[in-house]
Amino acid sequence: MRSLSSTVVTLLLAGLLQACATAPSPDVRPGPGTFFDAQVRDHNGRVVDLETLADALADADVIVVGEFHGHQGAHLLQARLQAALHHRNPDQVLALEAFNLDHQAPLERYLAGGLGEEEMMEDARAWDNYQAAYRPLVEYARRHDLPVVASNAPADVVRCVGRQGADYLAQLPQQQRRRLPEQPFPEVAGYRQRFMETMGGNGHGQPSAEGQRRLENTYLAQLLRDSTMADRILRARQSNPGHQVLMITGTFHSENRQGLVAVLEQRAPGLAIRVLTPNMLPPDLATDPVTDIVVGDYRYDLWPVPIPYRNEDRERAAMMERFRQAPAPHCR
Repeated sequence: MRSLSSTVVTLLLAGLLQACATAPSPDVRPGPGTFFDAQVRDHNGRVVDLETLADALADADVIVVGEFHGHQGAHLLQARLQAALHHRNPDQVLALEAFNLDHQAPLERYLAGGLGEEEMMEDARAWDNYQAAYRPLVEYARRHDLPVVASNAPADVVRCVGRQGADYLAQLPQQQRRRLPEQPFPEVAGYRQRFMETMGGNGHGQPSAEGQRRLENTYLAQLLRDSTMADRILRARQSNPGHQVLMITGTFHSENRQGLVAVLEQRAPGLAIRVLTPNMLPPDLATDPVTDIVVGDYRYDLWPVPIPYRNEDRERAAMMERFRQAPAPHCR
């Protein structure tokens, strides 16, 4: 009996061990593993690891990384890519939409050790999410003595163009006007339509004449930002011959190779420009088919951000409060 019992126990244990060995692993959905992760894909939809990506981008003149501002997955990818690219090519320039060109001086003082971080943030009017989003990039550049370019158009000028239109630039002092691109409002195929659909496609019919005028001026302000960022990149390459520029900007400025990418291609057709475009996955984290990604460009998938408001009245009130708090521009 004792021998039989021992045999039964042995068989039971063997069965349990086999079950443990062959039990299906927990469901692992495709896509990024956590909110901090980004999964990069090429134009064929194939997943690309960071080292392979950096190898492929090593010879590019300009790399434009579009982002959803504030998404941790985007910012962590940028920091890792910056270091990986720098290891392959030490001649690197960091260009940031998050700083306006008229704040280049305090940014350079900080990089040279003349300002503390809080002082720089105050003097350069850094974005509220600077420390969480862009500090890693700037600190890497500072520690490796890399140039950092404040690339955006001055905020007051952008706001005033949005109010008064293209003619506002003629009122600027010559010194200030010379810092902006010579052609501030270039034609970009398909860009205006996408902008108007994004800004005005709310299903409430056609805007009034005044509303349409405001939309047109807002689009001109968008073009001014795009052309200024492109101009700053080109000036950075002139000042730093042979350097690779890593440009960090909001995705609308670069996706579909429109915005600042299209302006760069118009002004410097010979540049090798590569674009990384973020893609917010649906709530179930199912992967989307890759579309509209040009050969040589890449898409990176991110976890979706939580829904900010489920109550429309609270969302509308919050939006109105942000508008009330926005600083009024001092237009000439």
